[in-house]
Amino acid sequence: MSTRTSHNSEAPLFFITFTCHRWLPLFELCNGYDVVFKWFEYLREKYAIKTTAYTIMPNHVHCILFFPTEDDDLNKMVGNGKRFMAYELIKRLQDKGLSEILLQLKEELTDRDVAKGQKHKVFESSFDAKPIYHRKFLLQKINYIHQNCVRGKWKLVQHWEDYEHSSAGYYVKNKLDGFLPVHYEELN
Repeated sequence: MSTRTSHNSEAPLFFITFTCHRWLPLFELCNGYDVVFKWFEYLREKYAIKTTAYTIMPNHVHCILFFPTEDDDLNKMVGNGKRFMAYELIKRLQDKGLSEILLQLKEELTDRDVAKGQKHKVFESSFDAKPIYHRKFLLQKINYIHQNCVRGKWKLVQHWEDYEHSSAGYYVKNKLDGFLPVHYEELN
């Protein structure tokens, strides 16, 4: 996974993945799926960054983001998003009285994490970001994102287009639910 990814003006779309610390199912444990939706909305309102496709799994997020300008700092956008999501997830874990998970997230802080002011290790430090230059790669990643909920160990729904924490419903059933796709005719 990349620790440093620069936004490249030649690639307006990025396939991004970030995971909860040690793959713990934190989104599921505290019903924190909406926290990711709030981040998508924040990116759209503040920076005009659009979410092209997404799935929010119990312990990780896949998304494709459209950056309208080359001025946006991908590391900053994802880093700040993870930080604000972490605050809300920790609050919800506390509200649910999940002290064992909270203790685990606290005990796994490194000295560097503590020096930065972290109180819990909610997400893995790095994230993966792949630029999307071509339509074929875009479609491959959209399919991967949408089918993630029914592949491998994941059997979250019977039909991937029914997974409620995914943009698949838009693509298959034209069901918007606040999802704002972008047009990608400019891709080869």
